Amino acid sequence: MPKGAITSYIDVAQLVLYAFWLFFAGLVFYLRREDRREGYPVESEVTGGLKSWDFLLMPDPKEFRMADGKTVLVPRPDEGPVGALAAVKREVWPGAPIEPTNAAPERLRDGVGPGAYAHRTDTPDQTWEKHDRIVPLRVATEFVVNARSTDPRGMRVVGADRTTVGTVADVWVDRGESLPRYYEVALSGTEPARSVLLPVVFANVSTGRDAVVCDALLGEQFADVPATRSPDSVTILEEERIAAFFGAGTLYATPGRMEALL
Repeated sequence: MPKGAITSYIDVAQLVLYAFWLFFAGLVFYLRREDRREGYPVESEVTGGLKSWDFLLMPDPKEFRMADGKTVLVPRPDEGPVGALAAVKREVWPGAPIEPTNAAPERLRDGVGPGAYAHRTDTPDQTWEKHDRIVPLRVATEFVVNARSTDPRGMRVVGADRTTVGTVADVWVDRGESLPRYYEVALSGTEPARSVLLPVVFANVSTGRDAVVCDALLGEQFADVPATRSPDSVTILEEERIAAFFGAGTLYATPGRMEALL
């Protein structure tokens, strides 16, 4: 037999090749299980349960130790849908668009479409120094508005219908990234007086109008923006809900926004 042959039909090179195929198949199987730990769509759009073959690829819960000492299991065995979906599919085929069943402002809070959000931890994000990461300038006194930029504090805030909803009371900054994240809007005409957070990405500072313009919501809808538990900090879950509310407004604030352009 030639050098390296085990039998007249099998040699070392063949065994190495077969071993590589088995290893690669096992690696693909392992990765396909791991990518289902969080955020992977494993529910059937038709039945609402697991897809018929996905139970083979669902991984066992793994424990992760967080920086604050807490531990979490992923996938989370006790986590599932929160309430019934307040929307209906427009067609039966998978991937078909859905439309909310409630009217505004309820549809802005239903977590549907652009208003969907993740149920993340209900604690503030923190810096490496264990300080709250996103806070107003009245707390982060080491930050100032750039002298070459427009200071929005004191400007009026207007909605998509160009009604004035309040004024910018403060700017919330990200201590980790050194940039503004929210405008704190002191609403006018509310009893008791309250403030809401307007994400910077949904606002446009108009120096010509001397106003901060938000086209995502109508003026009357600002009163329904989710509130924060603390006046000087915002939790990660609260951020998710606030951003989702404004995101939902981009499509659901008026009935006309839900219609086709053509």
